[in-house]
Amino acid sequence: MTELDAAGITDPGLRAAYTECRRINAHHGRTFFLATRLLPPRARPAAHALYGFARMADELVDNPEPGIDPAVALDKVAGFVDEVYAGGEPAHPVLRALADTVHRHGIRRELVDAFLHSMRMDLTVTEYATYADLAEYVHGSASVIGLQMLPVFGTVGPEAAAEPGAAALGEAFQLTNFLRDVGEDLDRGRLYLPTEELAAFGVDREVLLAARRADRPDPRVRAALAVAVSRTHAVYRRAEAGIPLLRPESRTCVRTAITLYEGILDEIEALDYDVLNRRAVVSRTRRLAVALPRLFGVWLRR
Repeated sequence: MTELDAAGITDPGLRAAYTECRRINAHHGRTFFLATRLLPPRARPAAHALYGFARMADELVDNPEPGIDPAVALDKVAGFVDEVYAGGEPAHPVLRALADTVHRHGIRRELVDAFLHSMRMDLTVTEYATYADLAEYVHGSASVIGLQMLPVFGTVGPEAAAEPGAAALGEAFQLTNFLRDVGEDLDRGRLYLPTEELAAFGVDREVLLAARRADRPDPRVRAALAVAVSRTHAVYRRAEAGIPLLRPESRTCVRTAITLYEGILDEIEALDYDVLNRRAVVSRTRRLAVALPRLFGVWLRR
């Protein structure tokens, strides 16, 4: 593959590992995968590896195989992470690609540990009272992903200066997921929308469940979600403020990811916030309309 050659990845086993991560990203994260096409080819394998690892851990929690204890599975993953940071080379393809990415780009250990900590929180915590209470989970489940990507994107100045924007990028994507997936999360027994924020509109878990069962919009739910959507738009503005601090060749990728993922909020609004039984998605036509001109522009510049 051209991108593996551009990244200097020549070992056949390692190339196979990165190819598996690319497949996972293309299958499960179509919006992010499309945005990665705008990165320089040498940076794409690392982006796929980081996505592949996050997806693998998330699947252990959300969709465990029959007979598999998610807590035990996460402990095994943590052991593999120990091996990665000790300079080892795990056999699992996703972990092997992660190990190479960690060492190539200097991904800090605490960012990976924080992610696994949030995955463990999903096994015991089913709701949060306030956004302040939710902050620890969002940091580990999402903001650290933006921070992991920062060395891959590259910066024009000190990396620390770009960290707030990178963290906000992950936060915005995660808050968008919470709004898009509120019905599915309820089915798993989880509620990420802060309960005190919902209570201000007369909404609680039972109101949400009743609206989902009835498949009928509830004006109280609509009002609460409208405020949450507005709040999430503001987080995207914080993420956008960090784009000029990235290396120029990475900026189009991040701008495109923001445009496409924030588009989910537009779709939620277009559904009049009726997301408990309907999934807000950005259509393939819209994704291509956003990405293709930018892909062509990047190709011309290269």
